[in-house]
Amino acid sequence: MTRPNTPENAGVLTPDENAYSSDRTQDEFSKAEIERLGRQRPEVLSSTIVEFGFVTAIIMSMMMGEFFVSGFNIVLPTVARSLDIPDSSRTWPAEVPSLTTAAFLLPCARLSDRYGGRIVFLFGVSWLVVWSLICGFSQNTNMLIVCRAMQGVSTASYLPAGMSLLGQTYRPGPRKNFIFSLYGAFTVLGFYIGIAVGALMAQLLDWRWYFWVGALLALANAVIGYLTVPKLAGQGGDAALVMDWWGLGTIVPGIVLIIFAFTSGSGAPEGWSTPYVYVTLIVGVLFLAAAVYVEGWVAAQPLFPAEVFRPKGMKRLVVSLFCCYGVFGVYLFYVSYYLETVLHTTPLQTAAWFTPMALGGIFLALVGGVVLHLIPGRILMLVSGLGFLLSMLLVALIPEQDSATGTPSNSFIYWAYIFSAMLCATIGVDITFNVTNVFITTSMPARLQATAGALINTLLYLGIAFWLGVAELAVSQAKEAREREGGDSLSPREQYKIAFWLGVALAAVTLILFSTLKVGQASADMTADEKAQLAEELAARQAAAQAEENGERVEK
Repeated sequence: MTRPNTPENAGVLTPDENAYSSDRTQDEFSKAEIERLGRQRPEVLSSTIVEFGFVTAIIMSMMMGEFFVSGFNIVLPTVARSLDIPDSSRTWPAEVPSLTTAAFLLPCARLSDRYGGRIVFLFGVSWLVVWSLICGFSQNTNMLIVCRAMQGVSTASYLPAGMSLLGQTYRPGPRKNFIFSLYGAFTVLGFYIGIAVGALMAQLLDWRWYFWVGALLALANAVIGYLTVPKLAGQGGDAALVMDWWGLGTIVPGIVLIIFAFTSGSGAPEGWSTPYVYVTLIVGVLFLAAAVYVEGWVAAQPLFPAEVFRPKGMKRLVVSLFCCYGVFGVYLFYVSYYLETVLHTTPLQTAAWFTPMALGGIFLALVGGVVLHLIPGRILMLVSGLGFLLSMLLVALIPEQDSATGTPSNSFIYWAYIFSAMLCATIGVDITFNVTNVFITTSMPARLQATAGALINTLLYLGIAFWLGVAELAVSQAKEAREREGGDSLSPREQYKIAFWLGVALAAVTLILFSTLKVGQASADMTADEKAQLAEELAARQAAAQAEENGERVEK
């Protein structure tokens, strides 16, 4: 029999080498057959139109998650004035969706495995329609915060379900690579569209239309998903699965409390010394420590099974993603504020300056679908790490403008620094997102696809929240040190520079971690379930052969 692909060029965990030496006919798992299956449209998608609608529904759901994160930061000043939100509470409407998303990703992944990806996905996008519509009618701060929290629950529902649907529908190969490249690219495009729509609504209409436009887009997403997401074989859910209530009771409060502490630390009355900040952080860490014990030794069906970390290099990949998503979060948050408060760009100009990131993402999607199966994943991850490092270096080195002459001009700063940084940032996040999505979903059996999707997105939200908290802590400590020395207070530019240099250091660590990863080419290959089945059949045949040999010896 012809061996499909080696672990080196597949980039995924495979059974033992001898698993491919069984007496199956060459036609069953020949390299040519696997290559053909990796390129053709999946049989469960009955036509090209259905496939287009299915991919659009999954990609659009990811875009909506980014839409309601990026655009809200643009309309927040207008919302705060309209609803009379105090300064101490303004971060909560912006942060609470990320908090609820991160907290409920794993429970929703279990629901997806139990009841099927289709039903959980459609529930998530429909839930987003309802609460986005209600958001536009918010009358006070509390109502807005509740609505935004519910938006986060919807995101937690459809993200792992969508990843599961894509991972189970497409086999390893060029077609899957291209679809996941589109998925990563349109994430950045959704971020940009959110900024553009938010800027238009804030500057030309009313902030409420930002949510209503989002609700209409989410409605279109729900309709397309209902019509095209197939009822896949094996997607009806696994009735044997049960909810891990002990895991739910430790993981969710642990994540909520930790993210709350990191997002509230800098804005609290006494900073990180505020009792409720460090108390919630300590309690959150204790909850997660309890979760490790529960998931490892108590739960019969843990929310986060150890099998997720079984593929070679997975633990290092998790640490790498936690760091690199932190770099991206620091970049997006502080660059947005730098443009508006230091360079004094208008909302529409800010949106225009983010355009290279969106266009670069689309370009990388088109190229990625062609090269992901040709270039070793390790090389791509190194390119991604360099992109993160250069993006942070460029914004950290932006020269100071002369207050009298205004030199260097905004135009020079944009073309010399911002434009290049935007391109490098999209190289960093898009390549990382694409390569790791393909690697993780290809490495996991079908029953763990939703959990794999939850893992990726949990790392995204936790990485951003944790490292933004660290950046804000560094800024606050620098401000306190300046005050103790009796000097002038730190200017906004000086504060942002501290965060940028922290991002440079974190990007350097990310690049080093990426260099240790061994991720091969995302070539056409058997699925993880097929490899496992082949290994089981081989073991059974070897046992039968051994028993037959022992029987012959007894007869003799």
